[in-house]
Amino acid sequence: MKVKVLSRNPDDYVRETKYDIQRVPRNYDPTLHPFEVCREYTRALNATKLDRVFAKPFLASLDGHRDGVNCMAKHTTALSTLLSGSCDGEVKVWNLTKRECVRTLQAHEGFVRGMVVRYCGTSFFTVGDDKTIKQWKMEAPGYGEEEEPINTILGKTVFTGLDHHRQEGLFATCGQQVDIWDEQRSSPIRSFTWGVDSFSSVHFNPVETELLASCASDRSIVLYDMRESTPLKKVIMAMRSNTLCWNPMEAYYFTASNEDYNLYTYDMRYLEKPVLVHIDHVSAVLDVDYSPTGTEFVSASFDKTIRIFPKDSDRSREVYHTKRMQHVICVKWSADSKYVLSGSDEMNIRLWKANASEKLGVLSPRERQAINYNQKLREKFQHHPQVRRIAKHRHLPKALHHQRKELQIMKEARRRRREMCVSTASQEAFLWCLKKRNTSWLWWNRSSRFASTFFRLFGGVVSSTGGLQEAKRIQDVKNAMSQWIFFCIPNSFI
Repeated sequence: MKVKVLSRNPDDYVRETKYDIQRVPRNYDPTLHPFEVCREYTRALNATKLDRVFAKPFLASLDGHRDGVNCMAKHTTALSTLLSGSCDGEVKVWNLTKRECVRTLQAHEGFVRGMVVRYCGTSFFTVGDDKTIKQWKMEAPGYGEEEEPINTILGKTVFTGLDHHRQEGLFATCGQQVDIWDEQRSSPIRSFTWGVDSFSSVHFNPVETELLASCASDRSIVLYDMRESTPLKKVIMAMRSNTLCWNPMEAYYFTASNEDYNLYTYDMRYLEKPVLVHIDHVSAVLDVDYSPTGTEFVSASFDKTIRIFPKDSDRSREVYHTKRMQHVICVKWSADSKYVLSGSDEMNIRLWKANASEKLGVLSPRERQAINYNQKLREKFQHHPQVRRIAKHRHLPKALHHQRKELQIMKEARRRRREMCVSTASQEAFLWCLKKRNTSWLWWNRSSRFASTFFRLFGGVVSSTGGLQEAKRIQDVKNAMSQWIFFCIPNSFI
């Protein structure tokens, strides 16, 4: 009789001494493990779930303002310094490491409309409703010294925006016109106008430093070159743009935040149409700022949320909100690309993580290896339905959810209205063609649903590959003849 037994050689798994490494029999060849893909899928699913479980983006709230935060400015050389201006004319300097205010000054009477740090970081500029431009030292005054500006320039009108040149002692302001100033002079060295009442914001290009752009009250975005005496280009949009931001890595691209709830990314060389339209907000978008890497940007909206968009995606990857946060007026991305700062009109500045589930602090090599492995697994299985559903899910407040539903209903109603107009125009055109009894040819548009139905019924041939021009009257049909095509109808029908 033959008896089968299990045979194990201790030399294969027993250490010779206690200081030897344990032998673990593993073969990482996926062809020898038929369930390896299933195992990786399960790991990717668990990694995606844990990523959402540990997504805690909110870090801190900086309290101290007595009115809504209207503008913010990043320090050009110090990561831990932030400046903020409020609607009561007060400017505060914050230490983000300690999360406390280190300096407060009464800069203006009324709103602080704009502020910017000089490229060297030694001083900063502010503009306000009192028609003044003020330059302040970055260092706090010594004991017994009064808080006085280095320089004060009195303008003729209210200034609504401000930005500083990246390499020279020049800065730009906007109000009723766009002015270029030299720090050593009390009058602008150049002024630009293009028949508009006022401008809301102006920004220098960080790469091509001679270029700048502004948003105007006539729904236009205007581009300028400081070496020219007149503006370069202008694009007029359906609704007014509040502000814009240049991509710090791609010189020709900028993103504008608009009142129609969307953001528009343009290539300044081709302003006929936007490169991409970013949708997700349900109210006016008030501010936008790019990350230092140029791959993402953050937007602030009147709908009490901030969203992070990849620059090449029309949908946001993250949405941040809290119960207390009201309309978000301004937003900034930190210079190390790890944090996002938002200022809202309930007098708070909030600090968020750019990556909601990122673990802060020092990571051990084992932790870093596990994080990288899970990230690769999520990328590998990101298009699987379960993984995609979990990764894309975001909790939204009930009011925001209802607003999204209403917007979807409104878009669907507009789509149906357009289809109804198209159908009416098609019928009018068909009746006009039937009046031509002496010909056996019929002009018809390529994608007309009414024409397609007619030809299926009466044996004709139709090709539906184009777009339908809406014709409200018969005369519109006659004028559009050059863009229509011939179709044959049987003579017996005619």
